[in-house]
Amino acid sequence: METMGRKKPRPRRSFTPEFKAEIVGLCQRGDRSIGQVAKDFDLTETGVREWVKQAERDAGTRADGGLTSDERAELARLRRENRRLSEDVEILKRATAFFASMS
Repeated sequence: METMGRKKPRPRRSFTPEFKAEIVGLCQRGDRSIGQVAKDFDLTETGVREWVKQAERDAGTRADGGLTSDERAELARLRRENRRLSEDVEILKRATAFFASMS
């Protein structure tokens, strides 16, 4: 079966916060469109648009209901803590049941 010219998916890349900030700055300067900046740096337009949106949220200039980077970090931390505490509660339940069965 023919693949009809489908592109091979590109490997996932990660970028430093400094690089993202530089790209966002280029986009916000207005010299070039987001699409042109993405093309110039071999990035996906969607990815660059997301970086710009996140930068606007962090700066407080975008009120679309999305989380700022600080809020995202706090949410991730709270989810980890919640998972750990849930595991602790499960261990304590098992220990309570074990010691209750011994008496």
